[in-house]
Amino acid sequence: MNPLPAPRTSPWLNKVPEVALSFWVIKIMSTTVGETGADFLAVNAGWGQSLTRAVMGTLLLVALFTQLRTRRYTPWIYWLTVVLVSVVGTQITDLLTDGLGVSLYISTTAFAATLAAIFAVWHRVEHTLSIHDIITPRRELFYWSAILCTFALGTAAGDLTTEALGLGFAWGAVAFGALIGATYVAWRLGGSPVLTFWIGYILTRPFGAALGDLLTQAKAYGGFGMGALWTSALFLAVIVVLVGVAQHGLNTGRPAPAAD
Repeated sequence: MNPLPAPRTSPWLNKVPEVALSFWVIKIMSTTVGETGADFLAVNAGWGQSLTRAVMGTLLLVALFTQLRTRRYTPWIYWLTVVLVSVVGTQITDLLTDGLGVSLYISTTAFAATLAAIFAVWHRVEHTLSIHDIITPRRELFYWSAILCTFALGTAAGDLTTEALGLGFAWGAVAFGALIGATYVAWRLGGSPVLTFWIGYILTRPFGAALGDLLTQAKAYGGFGMGALWTSALFLAVIVVLVGVAQHGLNTGRPAPAAD
């Protein structure tokens, strides 16, 4: 699917990275860090849910403001924003479920409807949902609104599947991994790049959350018992390395991802 051509008057280059294997690896690890990092700060570090939400929400606003002020894709700013969106998206769902007692069935449905509304307005206004055309402030606001909603939706859908429906962490990771694989096959067979991208993006959130729970939870609860600290540290280290490689490539003159 060929996206609409970029407006000639736009001073921006595309504000999101090229969708390659490294993109999906960092995305999945970011979702896992969102799950494990929020748990570590709120429980293990003793911050509590309220302080964790306040600090992470503030950091997200700062990172998002910085991201919106840039004129091109900058790896460390972009992925820092994604990690913080992942943490905050997790906390939104946890607040509704644990703090307000909202059913996971209701929150999953509500987030799905909200995401559909964002996509509908985005497409009506911009006539495209392609991430290869994030070249104006308005499109980027649509983009980040959708991203935040996918994290909240993915968290709710993942918790619904692994906990409320009793699938468990291991089988949850397998199930969502299989759905991601099926989406990839659909894309390879000629499915819409835009549709398959967003389906895959949504599915990586519950997959990463199930993976995070599988690694961190005690063996008595069906996990590997690594704990939130070590899991978060390991995945963050990998993210830092991959983002560092991308940033180095950009700084040494590698062409920025084109709006193809």
